[in-house]
Amino acid sequence: MFYNTENLFDTENDPNTLDDDFTPEGKMHWTEARYRQKLNNIYKVIAAVGEQESPEIIGLAEVENKKVLVDLTFLTPLSRFNYDIVHFESPDPRGIDVALLYRKDKLKVLKKSPIPVIFEKIPTHSTRDILYVQLLTGTNDTLNLFVNHWPSRIHGENETEYLRKQTALILRENVDLLFSANASAKIIIMGDFNDAPSNESISIVLKAKEIIQNPVSPALYDLSANLSKTSSIATHQFKGHWEMFDQFIVSGGLLTATQRLYTSPNDVHIFTEKFLLKENQRSLTPKLLPTYSGPRYIGGFSDHLPIYLDLFVKK
Repeated sequence: MFYNTENLFDTENDPNTLDDDFTPEGKMHWTEARYRQKLNNIYKVIAAVGEQESPEIIGLAEVENKKVLVDLTFLTPLSRFNYDIVHFESPDPRGIDVALLYRKDKLKVLKKSPIPVIFEKIPTHSTRDILYVQLLTGTNDTLNLFVNHWPSRIHGENETEYLRKQTALILRENVDLLFSANASAKIIIMGDFNDAPSNESISIVLKAKEIIQNPVSPALYDLSANLSKTSSIATHQFKGHWEMFDQFIVSGGLLTATQRLYTSPNDVHIFTEKFLLKENQRSLTPKLLPTYSGPRYIGGFSDHLPIYLDLFVKK
């Protein structure tokens, strides 16, 4: 599962980051009660995605620090599921990071590291690191995971395109290192890319193919590309328009029929349960229920919908 949680901040002021809005005295009046409600909302989403069994792997974006992850996994009913946390502080000015939760009764961490994103043309610009985690599954398969939250479009799509292309290039270099060691490496890239599957950062720089026919290794395939063409709802809304910014991209090694651990293009989903959405009076397409609408607190979930991917074990 991957979920951009939309500003999962604690209530404490960190003097080293721009988190002042999300404090009790800040613009958002971010109180302990609102923080606890946010944690419970995220728990509700995770539980609903997992149905009877909580997801074994959860990638998260827009989490402030390890404290919010500890609170999420211990102060909500997620405490039943034995999650462990992989998180590193990144240089994002607002203090938001990516993280990974995993069921330590099901999986074992072999490697973990942050991948810094450096912009050669703008060396003073800071953003979230990419998180790399290598997991060993119960089937003795090695999974290589990359959790992403690429630079936003807040200053314009074209004006910020370079930032996402540079991030894609750094990710691709790390993917190629895995492929050079093992052409059949099992790789899952997840995240909020702030670009769609058809944008050049993903289709050209990252080289993630949209059309999945006779998949091979080494190659990357964007499983979310088909969703963006067949669904009336994507994962993020901007001015009423849906965008497929949250995606799962996998290596051909996970799409090959001969592999013990596998998935398929039909096994990626957007989680669209009704409690995450509200009716739109202006169109037939529903709207998201975020935590805030501008500065007004409405107590919703996120400005993104979660996505999830089913992995299967061949008997």
